[in-house]
Amino acid sequence: MNIYKYAMKMEKDSENYYRELANQTEDIGLQNILKMLTDEEVRHYNIIEQMMKSKASAELAETDILKKVNNIFIKIKGKNLVFNFDLPQINLYRKAQEIEEKSYKFYIEMSDKVEIESQRKVFLKLAGEEKKHMFLLENLVEFVSRPETWIENAEFNHLDDY
Repeated sequence: MNIYKYAMKMEKDSENYYRELANQTEDIGLQNILKMLTDEEVRHYNIIEQMMKSKASAELAETDILKKVNNIFIKIKGKNLVFNFDLPQINLYRKAQEIEEKSYKFYIEMSDKVEIESQRKVFLKLAGEEKKHMFLLENLVEFVSRPETWIENAEFNHLDDY
């Protein structure tokens, strides 16, 4: 399988996983976060598909997902909601974290293998976005593991600074 098809499969699998997770949670804020991650994976898929088809330069626009997620968490905090997450659900978010880490490593590795400079830059940008997703999911895991203390954690307030 070539690197583009493999990358597209990874992105499609991630998209489906986030969609499944969004359907499993009842909280609208968490659903929105997971839907944003779904949309990010669709964007990644599309840019990789474009690179594969044209072999020409492609460009990936910057994302502000961490800022948007930060705003959602602020809204959740303002509602003083009580969450009761069980270990299996937390493990689902940890699995998503592992998927993002695998994608990050893949894109770093592939950036050294492509010959077209613009595509190398896209792979490095994709790696950067996957790293943002890893950071987001790390915070999400911490949030669902212990929401009372996480909301007060100073790191939460810096999601958009990442």
